Amino acid sequence: MQLTDGDRIRGLLATYCRLIDAGDFAGVGVLMGDAVLRTEDGTTIATGAAEVERLYAGLVRLHDDGTPGTQHVVANTTFDEPAADGTVTVTSTYLVFQALPDVPLQPIITGTYVDTFIGGERGWKFLERRFGIGRSGHLDHHLTITL
Repeated sequence: MQLTDGDRIRGLLATYCRLIDAGDFAGVGVLMGDAVLRTEDGTTIATGAAEVERLYAGLVRLHDDGTPGTQHVVANTTFDEPAADGTVTVTSTYLVFQALPDVPLQPIITGTYVDTFIGGERGWKFLERRFGIGRSGHLDHHLTITL
């Protein structure tokens, strides 16, 4: 079996989901270590592994099992044509479900990721992620802030 560049990029998107759902914010930091995280309007919120880890650790609530009790799903992924510098912009829809012992399974937020990736000898990596929020439900068991 041969993996395409698209498969490898989708693998990075899935790895992000698994790490965040495990509450492994250090792992998210490593995964996004070369990236700049921005809001939809371009405001920078974290740069590099340490800042990314701190962002998630300060933003996402962990529960008794050490996880946020979530399941992130990334879908509807589209790829732009590669830019002259070798970067590729990828747009995906995300949906986050949450269930806790006292909270039934429910969708809590949807939105859009616009990610920029660069490939090289060591494979693909994140360069930028922009978060767009679509619809949201009850986030009080998930985030430490109010959106």
